[in-house]
Amino acid sequence: MSAAPSAGAASSAGAAPRPGAASRSGTAPRPGAAPSAGAAPSAGAAPSAGAAPGVSAAPSAGAAPSAGGAPGAGAAPRSGAASRSGTAPRPGAAPSASAASSAGAASSAGGAPGAGAAPRPGTTQRPGAAPSVSAASSAGAAPSAGAVPQPGAAPQPGPDGGGEAAWLIVAPRRVKTPGRRTHGLLVQLYSLLSQRSWGMGDLGDLAELSAWAGRTLGAGFVQVNPLHAAVPSPPDGPGGDPSPYRPSSRRFPDPVHLRVEAVPEYAYLTDEARERVDGLCRTAGLLRDAVLRQGALIDRDAVWALKREALEVLLREVPLGPGRSAAYNAFLAEQGAALEDHATWNALAEIHGPDWHSWPAALRDPASPGTARARREAMDRVDFHCRLAWLTDTQLAAAQRTAREAGMDIGLVHDLAVGVHPGGADAWAQQRHFAPRMSVGAPPDAFNARGQDWGLPPWRPDRLAESGYAPYRALLRGLLRNAGALRIDHVMGLFRLWWVPEGREPTEGTYVHYDAEAMLAVLVLEAHRADALVIGEDLGTVEPGVRETLREHGVLGTSVLWFERDWEGTGRPLPAGAWRADCVATATTHDLPPTAARLTGEHVQLRHDLGLLTRPLAQERAEAAADVHEWLGVLSRLGMLSDGVGCEEDEIRAVHRFLLATPARMIGIWLPDAVGDRRPQNLPGTWDQYPNWRLPVADAAGHPVTLEDLAASPRLHALMAVFRERVRRGDGPGESARTAPPGAHPV
Repeated sequence: MSAAPSAGAASSAGAAPRPGAASRSGTAPRPGAAPSAGAAPSAGAAPSAGAAPGVSAAPSAGAAPSAGGAPGAGAAPRSGAASRSGTAPRPGAAPSASAASSAGAASSAGGAPGAGAAPRPGTTQRPGAAPSVSAASSAGAAPSAGAVPQPGAAPQPGPDGGGEAAWLIVAPRRVKTPGRRTHGLLVQLYSLLSQRSWGMGDLGDLAELSAWAGRTLGAGFVQVNPLHAAVPSPPDGPGGDPSPYRPSSRRFPDPVHLRVEAVPEYAYLTDEARERVDGLCRTAGLLRDAVLRQGALIDRDAVWALKREALEVLLREVPLGPGRSAAYNAFLAEQGAALEDHATWNALAEIHGPDWHSWPAALRDPASPGTARARREAMDRVDFHCRLAWLTDTQLAAAQRTAREAGMDIGLVHDLAVGVHPGGADAWAQQRHFAPRMSVGAPPDAFNARGQDWGLPPWRPDRLAESGYAPYRALLRGLLRNAGALRIDHVMGLFRLWWVPEGREPTEGTYVHYDAEAMLAVLVLEAHRADALVIGEDLGTVEPGVRETLREHGVLGTSVLWFERDWEGTGRPLPAGAWRADCVATATTHDLPPTAARLTGEHVQLRHDLGLLTRPLAQERAEAAADVHEWLGVLSRLGMLSDGVGCEEDEIRAVHRFLLATPARMIGIWLPDAVGDRRPQNLPGTWDQYPNWRLPVADAAGHPVTLEDLAASPRLHALMAVFRERVRRGDGPGESARTAPPGAHPV
């Protein structure tokens, strides 16, 4: 490759680079290895006063044009996608209007403003290198009418046609923070069934939950799992991967979440079509009853098979009216080539299977003549999948609108997974941006001596920089369009990721660094445009300085009660007043035991039964019991245990009273905790030994509960009464952000 790695771009875990590892500073990369991007601002890259925040191109003084450089003047990229060489522009692609103007302060690494961005040592570009990316922050800017390119626009040559093009990211310094303290619900949407669900929770249930929680519980937000498009199960093959954290595409939502009856055209079905869809609805009712009453697991593939057939009938039999047709066409124009590629992958997957690596060679390149021909031949199916993306987007928008109308300050909090399935739509459509034969994982730690391989291909830092972070910008923009906030899973991935070469053990991986300054600038810019908050999941092994940098940019962290201890001092539970304010404080997450299970020690027994413990059962039980005993002692001394130790429901309420005593700006209530559920939604380290991502919300006895049951639950209302007592007090902010012991990785 032509681009050289920047100084300090990729680090190994304290060892000299081995063959196959990403190179460290001064080490030449092996053939085929992706160097890390250390793109530095070019000289003179600071924006002038009045420049609009956005991602734009600025010429680098005196630099030679980059190899394979930007398209010539007048060449517009396809709307919504990174431009390909030789691709004709789409009609109707318009730049977005910028939201605010810059004060002209370029930010240096770490977020401090400077008077002008000079190249950092070791990051000067050489001829043939990728365009540099400079991040500049705007301060308190006024609206501007200036326009910035959509994701996918390539930098243009300088005015004289001679200078090297460079990307300039002009962004506010910080994401906005909550206007007032608030609490909300955390839930895995598929697990929340109602009496109207088709075997798993859907967007109709999400809207219903939001309306009830906002008006009845005073909740300010509902946080859900990633709703990304999943990899479909192969025909007549094993079921698809149920994990929402290993999707086919993060760019578009999964139509399995659609509420079929809420599609407007449903009301106009007649005769045989109506009977066919109603029959499918009755079959879906059997799936729902099996989960709720017969102990069956949630079967996403079975639900999707019914919904897909119903939607095919619906879309075939009922034409769109003029207004709906205009709205659909506007969506197509807005999403552009990214949606076309996504729909094409889905259409081809129906024929050739869900892993594009096994497709005929002519179809493995989304820009090939063979793919263009196959797209034309399957245009009906391509349009079907485009329609599904549009319908899902409209129902997501309706759910967010419902949440805000119910009085929620934030509304929906969407979740961004770390990566995508290597055989899925994004990996196919954006091949140039992914590192082949590499996977993201985690290094060995105290909880997993072998490390972890998550099976997710990483983005190449150099290719992201070359494109002006186009795929990343489009991803954020798509997720934020119907959200009040975005949670980023493993937010440390904005700084570095543990790359594991194909065929190697995770212990043989290495850290590859990303240009965090640019990644954060794009994140802040897109969140600013959407008027949204950003929450980072920063649990586990966190590089020094990362939490501080995130806080400087307004990104909230995640604090889980059981991990909040004075790790730098006594090791005892951290007093409520010492917790950080800029976080979502919660008792648990989808990867951790529910609070009831932790209080009783059932989570230890579960791991023992599955053969996951690395120490004797008695030792694990004693350590877990001591941890709980110490925390209950704190709660008792603070007078938060009104019924004393031993009453499970009051202990859970006391845990949440403590969370309210912290200065955390947002308090998250794990919805299953409200009814005493003991089963984790995901048990790390398991695959088929445990039904990850397939369990409905259940009560303390393990009986599934519906949304209607939740709304009537005395136990839930007793817990939420804790929040009604204090939710609007607006406690002042606090500092201190020790959220995990050094080197810890909670499981």
